[in-house]
Amino acid sequence: QVQLVESGGGLVQAGGSLRLSCAASGSIFSINAMGWYRQAPGKQRELVAHISSGGSTQYADNAKGRFTISRDIAKNTAYLQMNSLKPEDTAVYYCNVVVVVAGEPTWSDYWGQGTQVTVSS
Repeated sequence: QVQLVESGGGLVQAGGSLRLSCAASGSIFSINAMGWYRQAPGKQRELVAHISSGGSTQYADNAKGRFTISRDIAKNTAYLQMNSLKPEDTAVYYCNVVVVVAGEPTWSDYWGQGTQVTVSS
């Protein structure tokens, strides 16, 4: 019912930048929150950044000052601008959205397929 397409991952040197995109499509009535999570090998998935329907943002401590989350409401798209990347940022990054699907009474959350970010030292 809802599809998420992520893009923008890749290989970058330490200190470099990447911009991730997450486009949501399908039977969307409204989108509440959108967020980015990441999972490194052998570690649990963790929140990186989150943006509410009102535009309020939340960041993990290790993302503050380096990453910026934003959204284009008209395009149902979230972005994650990542600057000053470090090798420890290497992970699979997942998009998450909380939506109301058309015809359904409650919120549901959906996950993207993940995009690999690799930061070399």
